[in-house]
Amino acid sequence: MLYKVEIERNAAKVLEKINDPDYRYIKASILNLAENPRPLGYRKLKGRDAYRIRVGIYRIIYEIIDDKLIVNVITIGNRKDIYKRI
Repeated sequence: MLYKVEIERNAAKVLEKINDPDYRYIKASILNLAENPRPLGYRKLKGRDAYRIRVGIYRIIYEIIDDKLIVNVITIGNRKDIYKRI
């Protein structure tokens, strides 16, 4: 069963500023969340109902809404400062 992937405006703006080849890897990882929202290496964040996956030095923070089959990408950022923004 496929999930619908939604990307919040802030995450889309950050994604636009990322250069290749990181852009392609991050985009592919986000699209793969539609098939498997809990891929190998995903982690649940403490203190909120969100998850993260790692793509190189970047982190993708997202929510899974199972009853509606939606994956909502909240934010994308460098590993050193991503957790300060959420």
